[in-house]
Amino acid sequence: MACRPSQRLSPHVPDQDVTRHPGDTAGTERHDVRPLAALDPHGLLVLSHALFTCAEQREIVRLAMRQISVLGPYRAEVGYLATDDGLSRVAGHDAEASTIDDAQMTELGEADGSVSLPERPWAWAFGLRGAGGLLGYIVVSSHCGPDEQGHFLLSSLVGLTSAALSLAATGASQHESAGELSRLRTERDTALRRLDTMRSKLHLQRTVHETLARVASRGGGEHAITQALYELTGLSALVEDRFGNLRCWAGPNRPEPYPVRSSTHQEEMLRQVTREAGPVRFKDRLIALARPRGDLLGVLALQDPGATADEHTMFALDHAQRSLAQELMHMRELTEVELRLRRQLIDDLLEGTDETSAYARAEAVGHDLQRTHYVVVVHWPGNGADDSFTRAVEQATATTATRPLITRRGDRVVLLTEARPDDDAVHAALAHELGTPEGAIGVSTRCDSPDSVPRCYQEALRALKVRQNSRQRSGTTFFEDLGLYRILGPGNDLRELEGFVREWLGPLIDYDARHDTELVETLSRYFDCGGNYDDAAAALMVHRSTLRYRLQRIREISDRDLADVDTRLNLQVATRVWKIILSGRR
Repeated sequence: MACRPSQRLSPHVPDQDVTRHPGDTAGTERHDVRPLAALDPHGLLVLSHALFTCAEQREIVRLAMRQISVLGPYRAEVGYLATDDGLSRVAGHDAEASTIDDAQMTELGEADGSVSLPERPWAWAFGLRGAGGLLGYIVVSSHCGPDEQGHFLLSSLVGLTSAALSLAATGASQHESAGELSRLRTERDTALRRLDTMRSKLHLQRTVHETLARVASRGGGEHAITQALYELTGLSALVEDRFGNLRCWAGPNRPEPYPVRSSTHQEEMLRQVTREAGPVRFKDRLIALARPRGDLLGVLALQDPGATADEHTMFALDHAQRSLAQELMHMRELTEVELRLRRQLIDDLLEGTDETSAYARAEAVGHDLQRTHYVVVVHWPGNGADDSFTRAVEQATATTATRPLITRRGDRVVLLTEARPDDDAVHAALAHELGTPEGAIGVSTRCDSPDSVPRCYQEALRALKVRQNSRQRSGTTFFEDLGLYRILGPGNDLRELEGFVREWLGPLIDYDARHDTELVETLSRYFDCGGNYDDAAAALMVHRSTLRYRLQRIREISDRDLADVDTRLNLQVATRVWKIILSGRR
């Protein structure tokens, strides 16, 4: 790894890359964490002033060598000045002599290059050059090679030192032209401006990183990310779902009500943004998509009607989008796990499970099984296998009570909920949501413990069955309101029920089958209307005399006395079993 900058430099931001620095051995590649650093501009100005006002070349080299350690974990080993007799040493401030063999410097042939130094894995000779050629060297060592930014800073200091040496040499010889001096000063000023610009840019980027990292460390969700983006950019920030529905807003001028865009407009916007890399301007907004693993989970945007966004704004939006993508993916994964655990729990409760285990599992998913519950079974023709139907049922049954446990059984949705549905309120809400009232709901009596859930499930199924086989097939039926039907239905021995029906209605059922008549249905409606001739005739849509004739035929064929109380009771129960439980089988 490359050396990190010293504490005098700004904090760094990781940027994974494969780079090669001066001093690396052939074929060696290292993954550097590049520090983004900048010198203190004031300190650099002071150094430049000292270098360019010094007339003694050795002192210029010493001044430069004393600044090497400011740039990072480096040490100036020795300096050299080029003379007519060769290279003349200029010792560093911490040692009068270096262990570097001067012959190594001669072998460089006036080029920059690596030198050998005991106990210092990296040592490099930086050439000091002017218009006339080599002016000298500064040898710098470290325990590891500099990263890209460190090399830039070392090279910048060497450049300033070279310029100062050139100025001193030309001043002494009085051969420097005014134009060359101006050029050197311009280069110095340009280098200072570049360093200042870099410092400002890195300060802003560091602020973005630290702010979003602080939000993440505190467990802030999408609202906290949106608020942080607004504070970083000064532009109102917002998050929408992929359909254009507002999830959160931070900043002024929030529209009320929030505008609903057409699906065509929304899809066009998403297509345009998807084609580009990074944030994209769309009308008066800057938009970035949260798409972890390719799934579009949300849209992050900045309101910028005045087109004031700069490079810093785009940087902040891009990094906020990454944080939002991670947050939304985390939320999705948690939701999927919770939903799976809740469905497994209710499935086991409906089948019957250990009570202790049920309480522990319910507590793990945030559901209190210690409270009273009801089992609700919902059937809506044409919607059984659709996840949207399950969501619609969950929303329609949502109250201030705890969120219900919900699962699917075939074409039915089953809920275990604390809230007892209010008459037909749930049915009305579902009819409105699904666009049709042709659905039925069965509700059990109260469940006081997990081991009573299977019984209550059968009650809810029976209530649903009664509703679906009644004259009014749509609506809600409560098991506790079934009366006689509470002893008829799933859970009873079907063969015994069929035998009972054959005993009391067999001749009538057979007669209807042979002659295509409706004597059993006539008897059922007659009992439903409490023995009232007028009501029964109206329900059957026949004349009163026709009803009398049919009842007489029923007496003759069944050989039953309809005036006898016990006979009437058994016949009425038999017609109910035939119609509700056996579904009118012949």
